[in-house]
Amino acid sequence: MTIYAHPADTITNCGGTLARHADAGDEVVALILTHGGRIHANKYAEEWRRDNPDPSITGASLDEIIENKKGELRRAASIIGIGEVITFDLDDNFAAVSEDVVDRIAFELARQQPDVVIMDYPLNQSWNNPHTVATMMAMAGLGRASQALLNLDGAADFHVKQVFFTSLPIVIGDSLSLGGQRNDVYVDITDVVGRKVAAMDEFVSQGYAGLFSRKLIESNNGEHGRIAGVNFAEAFCRLNAETHTTLPVTKAAMEQDVLTRHVAYSELNLRQMFPLT
Repeated sequence: MTIYAHPADTITNCGGTLARHADAGDEVVALILTHGGRIHANKYAEEWRRDNPDPSITGASLDEIIENKKGELRRAASIIGIGEVITFDLDDNFAAVSEDVVDRIAFELARQQPDVVIMDYPLNQSWNNPHTVATMMAMAGLGRASQALLNLDGAADFHVKQVFFTSLPIVIGDSLSLGGQRNDVYVDITDVVGRKVAAMDEFVSQGYAGLFSRKLIESNNGEHGRIAGVNFAEAFCRLNAETHTTLPVTKAAMEQDVLTRHVAYSELNLRQMFPLT
């Protein structure tokens, strides 16, 4: 289950990983807090800057913009394999934690019972960042769901198995360079990167379609792929420590040749594979 502020966040941050899980038969649910009508209104801003703007675009109402954004989200979710999309339709400009929203998130968590929750890494709270506020409410929702009592609340307590944060702005692959702060899990999305491109291409109103989606995936997922030793990867930071019966070493780590992996992770040219139409 993902919990993000805006409609496109689930796709840009972890769309490839979700596609992997959907292909593996896992149920994937996306909870989106806002309607997305005001955020990244590139299509409308660009039209206003034209010499002869199209009034059908510049005259769009908020309801029309929201409905268009929801259509983009539905199509993108279908491409990725997201089984259910839940939207709270909050305004994009929220700047503080809402107790009501925390309650609603806790309700959905208890209803869905996800093993894993994915959300943005919370950044400095002194900067008005709706992604961080969304994560604060998601974390509060997890806490509230864990404190439920069947005799008092009509629902049993729920405890998620793991939380994975995305968008931690760090591109190092070791635990020493920044005092331990790093992404500690990478998911190889190379085989499904085309679906991530196609899903991002659906967000035409945000200016994501075409060159932007390819540039973002090349620069972001390509750089994380370099660290992971694959063509394209999505990066995560785990909230909870994990327990094993022996020290874990992944199959990917065992099979990689450190001195030649640069050849493998440079094989694919995204713009040739998925040309603009």
